[in-house]
Amino acid sequence: MTRLLIAGTGMIGQRHMAHIRANPALTLAGVIDPMPERRPADVPGFDDIARVDVPADGIVIATPTPSHAPLTLAALDRGWHVLVEKPVAEDLDAAQTMIAASARTGRHVLVGHHRRHHPRIARLKEIIASGQLGHPVTAALLWTMRKPDSYFDVDWRAGMDGAPVKQNLIHDVDTLRWLFGEVVHVSGFGSNAVRGAARTESGGAVLGFDSGMTATIAFADTTPTPWGFEAGTGESPAIPKTGQDYLRIACTHGAIEFPSLRIWSGAETWNDLPRPTETTIEDAEPLARQLSHFAEVIAGRASPVVSAEDARKTLATTLKIE
Repeated sequence: MTRLLIAGTGMIGQRHMAHIRANPALTLAGVIDPMPERRPADVPGFDDIARVDVPADGIVIATPTPSHAPLTLAALDRGWHVLVEKPVAEDLDAAQTMIAASARTGRHVLVGHHRRHHPRIARLKEIIASGQLGHPVTAALLWTMRKPDSYFDVDWRAGMDGAPVKQNLIHDVDTLRWLFGEVVHVSGFGSNAVRGAARTESGGAVLGFDSGMTATIAFADTTPTPWGFEAGTGESPAIPKTGQDYLRIACTHGAIEFPSLRIWSGAETWNDLPRPTETTIEDAEPLARQLSHFAEVIAGRASPVVSAEDARKTLATTLKIE
């Protein structure tokens, strides 16, 4: 039985809590939140991490980004392994302190880029890595949704920390890095033309990879469309599933769409007709799979799929876009 604490009881913290309770190999050791009314009554509750007085093997940190580094450092010093939500930290220096503390204490930091645990993303990586489509040349990604205005009533979301770049696109940046390698070029444009708030609302970015491959990203949190990871996969309980592809990857011998995993092949030039092939795969909840992986990391049977070092590279690219 792996004993886990949770710090933070917002949207993502509640989802983590539910998955811990549903997993017979995990137990919820306690909940840290300064607001007592937000803590469940059936487990120990604490105002802050320093007051925790129950045994634990690890902690899930699902608090606002500026608190990630200080909470992670405190947890590592308590001897706990850490699963911290993305972004790993608010800046690269803070992320580096987390990396150093992990090395000093011998405790792992797993970063919550949970899409790497999605079965469809894993299959997509396998298909690309197999070489059956040749070498990736370019990709086009859309993340275009409209967040309700009430989403920004939380103070920290009102400014740049609530912009879709660091909150949402960071997931896509991490996925693209995992699929295609390191980013060596970033350019783009951003706008706040709809809400006029003190944050980027929409825009586009071009990423160049060390392989010579290029990806474009168009994003907005001001337009209600069917295109985006959450809508396409149905991964988030708050966002209805559309099943629409939001990512298209073109390679030298074919192409693939995601999340359908529809493969287009059989054409050598534009004079030939490409044919589609469907891919069948069983879906699973990536957050639940991530928690099971965290338990394996704590037990010493696995290394973090997304380490703090890896997540720092994703953060670096995301900050360049921002």
